[in-house]
Amino acid sequence: MFLKKTYITISIVIILTLGTLTYIEAQMKDYLNIPLIDKTQLFVVESGSNFSLLGKQLFADGIVAHLGWWHLLAKRYPDLTAIKSGTYELREGSNLLDILTVISKGKEYQYKITFVEGSTYKDWLLILEKQSALLSLQKTETEIIKALNIPHEKLEGLLFPETYHYNANTSAYKIIKKAYFHQKGILAKLWKARAKDLPYKNSYDALIIASIIEKESGSSADRNKIASVFVNRLRLGMRLQTDPTVIYGMGDRYKGHLYRKNLQEKTIYNTYIIKGLPPTPIAMPSEAALYAALQPAETKYLYFVSKGDGTSYFSENLKEHERAVRKYILGK
Repeated sequence: MFLKKTYITISIVIILTLGTLTYIEAQMKDYLNIPLIDKTQLFVVESGSNFSLLGKQLFADGIVAHLGWWHLLAKRYPDLTAIKSGTYELREGSNLLDILTVISKGKEYQYKITFVEGSTYKDWLLILEKQSALLSLQKTETEIIKALNIPHEKLEGLLFPETYHYNANTSAYKIIKKAYFHQKGILAKLWKARAKDLPYKNSYDALIIASIIEKESGSSADRNKIASVFVNRLRLGMRLQTDPTVIYGMGDRYKGHLYRKNLQEKTIYNTYIIKGLPPTPIAMPSEAALYAALQPAETKYLYFVSKGDGTSYFSENLKEHERAVRKYILGK
């Protein structure tokens, strides 16, 4: 009789215990799975934070209503307690499990910064300055060139224009470094597969031509024909006579219009005056412009003029070119 009573008592205890555990488990699941975020927002976990401090921060910010299950949560789901500092995106409809998963795995929010094709290094500096999540650029252009062991005096043309993603507090220098090695890799690949007998001494010459093509081409279909004009002129020893180089040489003096006197100014970038190439690229060329410079069309074109619709008219001789200028530029 005593054994029977003991067995019944133990059974009741086990049932009650299992019931309690089931209740706790159900409550914790509810605690984890109830949607908490009604509007997507950024959430910063400071350096040195831990699971306990994170709970207090979530409570203080009104994201979780109470911390009643917080310590039990840590014991039940220890893999969620490895808190990593950073900036995280808490998306609309996220629950506590979503939040803790993102933070424990260190899936930081990715900011993005875009540099368009044909932009200059000066443009890049202005864009970088406006990115509040980026650490400011502490190095001068000369210091960057030295740090990256670049065998040129300017960064112009050496950075690949595209959209870059980064975490909060990434240094602006890291973006530039990434863009430099990206451009370097693309140029090396295209240079290796270049067309034969191009009038370039090295890949840097091709980069210069590509930057001019980028500024001259309003239509992607015209790039390789524009490239052929410059290649043909270089082969014949003709001056390039391209306006974008003049504009680049004018710097801040350029106000949107070119005059005859500007074409006659003796600057190292004025291709109406100098023979051959300007000393550096004049912008950051795209991969398409680099490809055109290294795989130009086979033509006899020596001139081109904008038709006003983004495309260009190409001519093999000066007489034909002058007729095109009268038609498309002078409106005659």
